[in-house]
Amino acid sequence: MVAIAWNGNAVGMRTSQDRRSEPDVVRVVFELPREDEDWPPATSERVWAFPVAENRVEVANIPFFVRGIALGDVVRTEVDDEGVLWAREAVEGSNNCTIRVAVFRDGALAGDRRAVLDMFAPLGVEGEGIAQAALVALNVPPTVDLPAVRDLLQRGESQGWWDYEEGCTTPAWRALE
Repeated sequence: MVAIAWNGNAVGMRTSQDRRSEPDVVRVVFELPREDEDWPPATSERVWAFPVAENRVEVANIPFFVRGIALGDVVRTEVDDEGVLWAREAVEGSNNCTIRVAVFRDGALAGDRRAVLDMFAPLGVEGEGIAQAALVALNVPPTVDLPAVRDLLQRGESQGWWDYEEGCTTPAWRALE
């Protein structure tokens, strides 16, 4: 199993690189089931996390590819024989949503991840992006105007700026449909 960390060419309001200097931060690896032969572009994803109890960590950055996990969620972990910390299951949700935005390189934003982040910042949504996939991962906290965030996502999609995926949502988010 190959574990990769997307840490090159990242842009964001609060990046995972910022977490490396915090005390007690660890890396936890999530296995990524393949949706097709090209996606996701890895078999696993490493995220930063804070230990909160024995075999429990709180996710400390926005996942790019992991489904069903958001910033602040608590997951049960297990250490393998090589000392790698693996995520096994979510045990407590944060009420945050993870939304992934694939910015079209040939669209009006020309793949500009910073432009996407700047559009969502006034709504209280933070995120980070990676150049390898022209992808922005957004953290949508429960305290923001969820309808406004959804409207912007749908407007960007209809304008041909991006496509988006709901990586982890809450009942409040799903109630908007």
